[in-house]
Amino acid sequence: MNDLDEIRAIALRHAGRPNPALPRVLVYRIDDPTAAAGLIYEPVVCLVLQGRKRTFIGDTVLEYGAGEYIVVAAELTAMGQVCRATSDEPYLALNLLLDPAVISTLLLDMVRQPEPTVQSGFGVTTASAALLETWRRFAGLLDQPEEARVIAPHLEHELIFRLLMGPQGGLLRQIANADSRLTHVRRAMAWIKAHYADHMSVDAMAEVAGMSVSVFHRRFKAVTGVSPLQYQKHIRLHEARRRLITERAEAASVAYAVGYESASQFSREYKRFFGAPPRRDADGMQVLVEPGP
Repeated sequence: MNDLDEIRAIALRHAGRPNPALPRVLVYRIDDPTAAAGLIYEPVVCLVLQGRKRTFIGDTVLEYGAGEYIVVAAELTAMGQVCRATSDEPYLALNLLLDPAVISTLLLDMVRQPEPTVQSGFGVTTASAALLETWRRFAGLLDQPEEARVIAPHLEHELIFRLLMGPQGGLLRQIANADSRLTHVRRAMAWIKAHYADHMSVDAMAEVAGMSVSVFHRRFKAVTGVSPLQYQKHIRLHEARRRLITERAEAASVAYAVGYESASQFSREYKRFFGAPPRRDADGMQVLVEPGP
């Protein structure tokens, strides 16, 4: 059994169950292909163990499968679709939410490198044998929660070190650098998320990021794949979906609450983004989130 097979076996035992000893580790299992649906990524590294996934970020389409990993370095809006999965061979993925403090600690002991040019806030790479071997030992702690409390920080450091030394290392370095170009863009992203319902201008966003409007617009789209105003719209739609599901609110009232001036425009954009009208989509999601009998 190779490392990927061993990680897959571990993941099957823990899919969908949080582990208090490894709170930033999540195992996803999906048994059937899915339609493309909107989502928001947190900074994360995701190793695919089985099946295949397609992610749409702006105009970029990424498709990746077993043995490949995606690094997302910012809070990106995207469309995700599992394109290969069956009940016998489900889509399986192991996610580690990235902690900037861990990356910063490691960088203190590493040779300083110049900041790379901002190209995007994401990237897909095939995992090396050394990286998979580290993933195997790290994932094995899911079976050993008592050991995980002591060993997990050390293995996480080793895992992040190998990622830093790999093709996506420059992307990870920018997460930890408080004055990096990526960090300035993320500052504007956080501001947009905090004021998503307000009318805002790109000038104001650029000021928060500390950039000229033209530079900000170019770097923001490079990182996120979408324009600043498209990003705000995506955040509004995700918040609307959350309210429709958790509060069972009417679509029109939610539309105005998240900043839309027209309920019909909201419904059109919601359907385009999530694939169904607001109420129908929320009712379908409610079935998924509510516990069964």
